[in-house]
Amino acid sequence: MDEKVAKADQGDVDSGSDKKVDTLTEIEAVNGLKTVEVGFSADQVLVELDEKEKTRILRKIDYRLVPLLGVLYLLAFIDRGNIGNAKIAGLYDDLHLHGMQYNTALTLFFVPYGFFEVPSNIVLKILRPSIWISILMFSWGTVMTLMGVISSYQGLLVTRFFLGVTESGFFPAATYLLTIWYLRYEVQRRMAVFYAAASLSGAFSGLLAYGIQHMDGIAGLAGWKWIFIIEGLLPVAGSFFVWFLLPDSPETARFLTKDEKEFIINRLALETGSGHGRVTNSDKIRLRHIVAAFKEWKIWGAVVMFWANTIGVYGFTATVPSVIEELGYTSANAQLMTIPIYVFAMIMTLIFAFWSDRVEQRTPFIMAGFSIAAVGFIGELAIPHPRLPGVTYFFLFPLAAGLYSPFICIVCLVGNNLAPSSKRAVGMALLISIGNFGGIAGSNIYIASQAPKYPTGFGTGLGICVAAVAMAYVLRRAYRAENAKRDAFMMGKTDDEVKAMYTEQELLDLGDKSPFYRYTV
Repeated sequence: MDEKVAKADQGDVDSGSDKKVDTLTEIEAVNGLKTVEVGFSADQVLVELDEKEKTRILRKIDYRLVPLLGVLYLLAFIDRGNIGNAKIAGLYDDLHLHGMQYNTALTLFFVPYGFFEVPSNIVLKILRPSIWISILMFSWGTVMTLMGVISSYQGLLVTRFFLGVTESGFFPAATYLLTIWYLRYEVQRRMAVFYAAASLSGAFSGLLAYGIQHMDGIAGLAGWKWIFIIEGLLPVAGSFFVWFLLPDSPETARFLTKDEKEFIINRLALETGSGHGRVTNSDKIRLRHIVAAFKEWKIWGAVVMFWANTIGVYGFTATVPSVIEELGYTSANAQLMTIPIYVFAMIMTLIFAFWSDRVEQRTPFIMAGFSIAAVGFIGELAIPHPRLPGVTYFFLFPLAAGLYSPFICIVCLVGNNLAPSSKRAVGMALLISIGNFGGIAGSNIYIASQAPKYPTGFGTGLGICVAAVAMAYVLRRAYRAENAKRDAFMMGKTDDEVKAMYTEQELLDLGDKSPFYRYTV
């Protein structure tokens, strides 16, 4: 960053001038210390750093933040989904499960998982993210490890419940953390790389389960127990490293220089969507932020789209090994044959994210993704099971890709359109919290007695995908209408005229309701 500009602005403040100064705003960093936010205009920020230098700083953040979060989410998603692999590795028979007991165990995870996400993100705004995420990792890894020593259905229920408690806070914390580092049309591609771990987890989980289940009999433990033990010890060990490696915020990042911090802080402060006004990522959470998030109807609308993902994905991941096994393959081969499906879903997720950021649109990709998933569901419903196993396997590809690929678009649509950061933290957690209750439905729609056709599962997935496409269209119209109203309000007015109607703090408190703010569609 050009130090002359920063020093010149500092000189204006230090000189004791009585004129109003917008170039410097004091903000509170998360560690309680004071730092300085140097407020250039949007054009100045772009001019002061050439493209090469901007890219270098962003890559520096990318390498420190995104791969780490990706690995953590990979571990989390493996641990919540490996019950599907354990089922066909012997868990179902050894625990003498029958009827809907397996589905009940799947369902129980989502009850605490949904309820604790909003409180978790409130704690995140109070504690350092590195501390809170480390605690969550250690806790869910411990619970997962203990799943390896259960010997009854009751033990399975207890451990699944506490796995939901301990995993609940990670995803909303990680997605929120990304939004305080990147601009709105930069964050989705990073979030997609992070979320691709979820798509890839199915492949890794199948591959790990294939290898681990061959440990059957070691130390007198069944192969499925070793799946839980080994895949639980990984996050326990990783939690000690995350405490020191995960950066909390641009204000406190030790790996950035002072000028690099100022660059990141200011470009985020100017991210209103209109090139005018400013927002803050350094606000302390208050009751009004929580209330504002709960009153935002567009979050509740986005929940419908989120349900399309969770109902489809959680039912799919818990059932797809069984679907493939029922095509006539052995348990081990069924584990391996899930891998190409999840790799394809991961590739589509990345394509959607990069493309969405490039064209600066969210809702068209949400509609497109769920339309692809609908094709997969229709294909599975139309196939005369158990004949045509190759066609059955083929339609699992668009089904998975269509469910996974729009998910990050949904999270970013909501995250992009909430300010200040405290409202965003609560709003994103609320979306994910209520949205994840869809996992309860997803865990109960693939009924064992309906195998191999699963009409309830595939039919419910199709219906909710159609509803998601419709809701994406409704939200697109609503956001565009609000942007048009603000454009009309601003027409003929200068920035100073609008600012004269409010104090600077009032404009910051208004957040996404500010006349300067424009929504992403």
